[in-house]
Amino acid sequence: MPNIHQELIIEATAEKIYDAITTAEGLSSWWTPGSIAIPKVDSIAMFPFGPTYHKEMKIEKLSPSKQVKWNCIAGAEEWIGTSLSFTIHPEDNKSLLDSHPEILGQLQQQKDFEKGALLVFRHDDWKEYTHMFAECSYTWGQFLRSLKLYCETGKGRPWPYQHSVEKDYLHA
Repeated sequence: MPNIHQELIIEATAEKIYDAITTAEGLSSWWTPGSIAIPKVDSIAMFPFGPTYHKEMKIEKLSPSKQVKWNCIAGAEEWIGTSLSFTIHPEDNKSLLDSHPEILGQLQQQKDFEKGALLVFRHDDWKEYTHMFAECSYTWGQFLRSLKLYCETGKGRPWPYQHSVEKDYLHA
């Protein structure tokens, strides 16, 4: 099965990153405005993308400041049954490099990593490689950049501006 896997360094505390991916306010600020989410296992989070389309995720696991797991139960056909996870690693630079040597370039570009963490994102269980899979893989990269911006600056680039490079579209 094809899977999407992204890793990024975020210069923010594990708690701040966790709040950004578990609260309606956080999710609305970096993924899609109007998100409805309660950080409670077995609850259903709803993510609107315009007036006629939304995705729903069943919250499968919450480990405060460590991990969030969702299962997609409504949305595009190819999304239904996929699982999404966000795992936060707030270790020091040496520990992170020992376990994730691939992030050296990201670490070298950080200004103040001592208050940061590595976020490992996975969107697993796709049935096959399709055009939608390719587009979602790319777009998840854009949304994770938005998450990074939101956690580091307080301003993300949520839908429908995730692909925009204009500063005017930064979410307030």
